[in-house]
Amino acid sequence: METEALAMAQEIDFSLLALFARASFTVKLVMILLTVASFWSWSIIIRKFITYRAARSEAEGFDRAFWSGEPLDELFDQIGPAPDGASQKIFAAGMLEWRRSHRSDGELITGAQARIDRSMDVQIAKETEHLNAGLPFLATVGSTAPFVGLFGTVWGIKVAFEEIAISQNTSLAVVAPGISEALMATGLGLLAAIPAVIFYNKLSADADRIASGYEAFADEFATILSRQLDA
Repeated sequence: METEALAMAQEIDFSLLALFARASFTVKLVMILLTVASFWSWSIIIRKFITYRAARSEAEGFDRAFWSGEPLDELFDQIGPAPDGASQKIFAAGMLEWRRSHRSDGELITGAQARIDRSMDVQIAKETEHLNAGLPFLATVGSTAPFVGLFGTVWGIKVAFEEIAISQNTSLAVVAPGISEALMATGLGLLAAIPAVIFYNKLSADADRIASGYEAFADEFATILSRQLDA
């Protein structure tokens, strides 16, 4: 009897597609949800790596231009009031407020330094928000995917036991397929969660470093303008 059960179990297809096809509707829904979440997470991860690399390259290039000794007014005229780069936008926000703070007679309006700082802070906040876009989804997948997969596993085992009770057969050929389908849901949950957690931590740290660079540049730029205001 045991030999016959083992022979029957060996004839069952345990490929991923076959396990998915045999799973119940609820378990299939869980598997599809986890697969979509995994692909979406990877799309965010790849896009963020490209975005952060471009942001670092733009910041380095603009930093060289800023400290090249070229007059700031000329640099601002070159990049214009609506540039593409994040560092350029922060610089442009400060320069726009600097020019608006001059009256027609050339004198500065009171409180110019505070307005310039606020203008750059607002732009930094916008750029930081752009850097962090998508990261909350990675955090959500990393924290919930294992539990979603576990739900699919529990449901699949429940269905497997129901089938055992109906068939009144506890042989390996009856038990193995249902358990395998149920465990596949947990595997997909871990497959989605582990990369999401790892890259969420990595990308969050990268975003913080880039944002810190923006803040450091804004402080240096504000210091330069402060000297001119005092003069």
